[in-house]
Amino acid sequence: MQRINSQEILDSEACPPAEVETSLQDLCRINRWFGGVATTRKLIERVATVTGQKHFSVLEVAAGHGEVPRLVGQQLSRKGITLDILCLDRVHSHLRNGNGRCAVVADALALPFQDASFDLVSCSLFAHHLEPEQLARFAAEALRVSRCAVLINDLIRHPLHVALVYAGFLLMRSYVSRVDGLASVKRAYIPAEIRNILSNGSQARRVEISRHYLFRMGIIVWK
Repeated sequence: MQRINSQEILDSEACPPAEVETSLQDLCRINRWFGGVATTRKLIERVATVTGQKHFSVLEVAAGHGEVPRLVGQQLSRKGITLDILCLDRVHSHLRNGNGRCAVVADALALPFQDASFDLVSCSLFAHHLEPEQLARFAAEALRVSRCAVLINDLIRHPLHVALVYAGFLLMRSYVSRVDGLASVKRAYIPAEIRNILSNGSQARRVEISRHYLFRMGIIVWK
């Protein structure tokens, strides 16, 4: 299945605010029910196992409502792992629900932080929005501001995944979620593509890729 890049409605400044809110709520449910939260949790658990750390400062890029890191933090706290989370998004309205002081509006390709400002830089459902050269640039910038690793939680492109999105239309309350859901899978990468992009373009020490529930992949880019 060939990768097809097309802009998603949620990325557009013209998307009506009410649809932005409803679509972000749809994304929250999708992440809770279909592996998004679990994938990020497992990535952080892997880093904790390798490093022996029990507390991490985390920059969540393209955070939206910030529900993924918030729920991951709640789940990990039961295992003695704590997170100090700062959410970042390009669009202020995406951040307005409950992120309060712990949020910043900025460009993911030009992070406004000093080198090694956070233990981890994380993102969920963001990598497929970037073209290969942009993805390599983001990984390099994220590695710059991280002390330990960059975590990428994203979709795997596959024909069956497209069929699953169609099957999930009834769960989506926003037309934006339905249109963007199909676009997201079609413009997503496969693990071999991600490995090639990140290994050659980001100056990573090592790239680990794992497969997760319902065509999710988790990537750890080690600094």
